[in-house]
Amino acid sequence: MRTIILLVISNIFMTYAWYYHLKQDGWPLWKAILISWGIAFFEYCLMVPANRLGYSGGFNAFQLKIVQELITLVVFAAFAMYVLKEPFHMKYVYAFLLLLAAVWVMFRK
Repeated sequence: MRTIILLVISNIFMTYAWYYHLKQDGWPLWKAILISWGIAFFEYCLMVPANRLGYSGGFNAFQLKIVQELITLVVFAAFAMYVLKEPFHMKYVYAFLLLLAAVWVMFRK
């Protein structure tokens, strides 16, 4: 559970690092890059321990990656709708369900 919590928090930081600057039309590129790198530092401070804890706790690398991708999609969807004010389409639900199927396949014994 600690692994999942750390992955969620790290993905929130990374989503902000990657996409928040899109709303800042007046920022020069160098400023967007520096601020994004500053935010991404905190993402790494959470992602590395999440992966180490998960790996030593029984997840394999492929499982860690697929869980991280699923979390990334959920965090990004919320960010895109609430921060970037982008519309949500049903095709996103279908894509999400396909990713859930991938997680199910990955954790099947």
